[in-house]
Amino acid sequence: MSGDAAEAFIRAHTALGRAPLVPELALHLASEITPIWQASEDWLRQRNIAPPFWAFAWPGGQAIARTLLDAPSHAAGRRVLDFAAGCGIAGIAAARAGASCVEAAEIDALAVAATRLNAAENGVRVAAGAGDVVGQPNRWDLILCGDVCYEAPMTRHILPWLRAMAAAGAEVWIADPGRAYLPAEGLAQLAFYEVPTTLELEDHVTRPTTIYRLAA
Repeated sequence: MSGDAAEAFIRAHTALGRAPLVPELALHLASEITPIWQASEDWLRQRNIAPPFWAFAWPGGQAIARTLLDAPSHAAGRRVLDFAAGCGIAGIAAARAGASCVEAAEIDALAVAATRLNAAENGVRVAAGAGDVVGQPNRWDLILCGDVCYEAPMTRHILPWLRAMAAAGAEVWIADPGRAYLPAEGLAQLAFYEVPTTLELEDHVTRPTTIYRLAA
């Protein structure tokens, strides 16, 4: 799917909304009134579309965004990576907080398009690109990871690299709402939130979400 087609798909299948913890930001999101909310796995498969994780503001991303907007000094003047960016909420908040540059990394082309649309909607610049950055050398001061430890293969793939980035001088944040594969060691708590969510998305009306700094 081309970039223009991806943006057209997102505009047609989502609606502008605001995440409950971060109402300052407007995002293209799924809701009960949008087509992507109702889409079945078969519908997505027939169109060669991955599950639309980019269409939701997950608790981890909301927690990071809230922290950066409330305390901009975390990001101001720094080179920031929004890793596995989804809708781009964390990177957009970093840009709002005065980061010198913000990159958003995603393997899903629709997520890249969603991040670009959302950044433009909020009047900030985020360089979003499709591809796996795991294995690349460090070029960032702050790496933001919202809700990335939800599957064992994903955690095994990313965690050694994230620790290497921390050893290379990056500050690495992992915001986690109680996912099963969060590492048990090498985490220092930075912030805690009760993030409002929906029963359809999380089977809870709130998710306790902690932001950790990852040790090398």
